[in-house]
Amino acid sequence: MSQVFVNIALSLDGYMAPEGMTLAHWDTADYKDWGAKWGAMMGWLLKQRYFRENHGFGAGGEIGAVNDMVRRTMERTGANIMGKRMFEQGEASWPEEAPFHTPVFVLTHEKREPWVRPGGTTFFFVNDGAESALAQARAAAGDRDVRISGGADVVQQYLNLGVVDALEIALAPVMFGGGRRLFENVREPLPQFKVDHVLAGPDATHVRYVRT
Repeated sequence: MSQVFVNIALSLDGYMAPEGMTLAHWDTADYKDWGAKWGAMMGWLLKQRYFRENHGFGAGGEIGAVNDMVRRTMERTGANIMGKRMFEQGEASWPEEAPFHTPVFVLTHEKREPWVRPGGTTFFFVNDGAESALAQARAAAGDRDVRISGGADVVQQYLNLGVVDALEIALAPVMFGGGRRLFENVREPLPQFKVDHVLAGPDATHVRYVRT
């Protein structure tokens, strides 16, 4: 059976995104220094060969256990779910061939026709809630897994629904001091996880937690 998993990066002090990282300041990365902070948290990923190839960044990049992990994550994912904020920021910066290569279900109140991109990515805009988006994503994914991509509010919604089978967190040694926290609005009964796998790298520690 396919799984629902969260796959995100996190600052050492628990933030998914730094303060100032908004669509209004997308072209001013020096605002509250959000660009440098984001780059420090995501630097490990930007170095990986598979990621660079998948995003059209050209040849080169690191190979090894972390690169293999990034590849497996993409290959096992049959559908993605994200929030409107993450989509809007990506819409402003993704290449024409968006990097997902799966159906992507966007939680939003905006009514919009599906947006088809080259390379197999189609964005579907879901107006009737997180459970509906998950049902559609499961159907689209088939026997592959459903990835909850972000942002923090969307991750919290699925944790509160009790449907997350695994949390995959790349914990980077950078402090944001403010921004959007990952676990700010998780409600009782709190989901319970155990450590399944740890992969240590120089720029991030990759921990996979599975539901108990």
